[in-house]
Amino acid sequence: MTAVVMDGNGLRDEIVAGLRNRIEAENSPDICLATVLVGDDAPSQRYVRMKHKKASEAGLTSRHVDLEATATQAEVESVVRGLALDDSVHGILVQLPLPDGLNPEPVIDLIPPKKDVDGLTERSMGRLVRGRPGLVGCTPLGVMRLLERYDIETSGKRAVVIGRSTLVGLPLSLLLARKGVDATVTMAHSRTADMAAVVREADIVVGAAGQARMITADMIKPGATVIDVGVSRTEDGIVGDVDYEPVSDVAGWITPMPGGTGPMTIACLMENTLTAAQLQGAFPA
Repeated sequence: MTAVVMDGNGLRDEIVAGLRNRIEAENSPDICLATVLVGDDAPSQRYVRMKHKKASEAGLTSRHVDLEATATQAEVESVVRGLALDDSVHGILVQLPLPDGLNPEPVIDLIPPKKDVDGLTERSMGRLVRGRPGLVGCTPLGVMRLLERYDIETSGKRAVVIGRSTLVGLPLSLLLARKGVDATVTMAHSRTADMAAVVREADIVVGAAGQARMITADMIKPGATVIDVGVSRTEDGIVGDVDYEPVSDVAGWITPMPGGTGPMTIACLMENTLTAAQLQGAFPA
């Protein structure tokens, strides 16, 4: 068996093109995504540049605020507070991690729920838990879009999400268990006993632990869908949580790393920005 490769790059481009078509069809006023970057972390700078590039391709406008690594907590919060009050800004993303010495929690909590395009505030997470409409984290949403695009059956299926972060593991587990998706979800983590046996029961496996190649072929049920979210930088370059080549011989569907969930995170940031504009009445629902 050779797994079907779930092409995140291709689906990202489809989503971005679709957003542009919708915006142009409505002759919409500018929909603005604002990003805030503190410090000079090179990977973060690359991520932000890519986000602005795709925003332009999607027909969005974007604004960026660069702050020195020496910026104080008060200075960072002041910038975010200003963007929150600016009616011309529809989505706000603070690039994480922040430099040592800065607390991200009070910064993130300054973002209004209707502008929280990363889905990270307590209020956004609360809406997700309650099953109420709102903005959902870009990476979990991207995983759901991949499952939809490749017609992966979820109802009644067993899903194992490895990792319990508030950025990916927890919100994705909630999305998979939602009514209408209806997977039976297990959230596995570093304290899970006999991880291999737990994963082997799954029809859908999501690796979101950030442990290089921890998911091996002997852990995968033949024909299962394997989604790789984890990112590790090794001597071999960027690798995921999945031991890709051996696992692809067992799985039915698999995401590559890179080229799978990463592009979908960008696509869903653009999607969330348009959704945020709708929530604010700046774009037709």
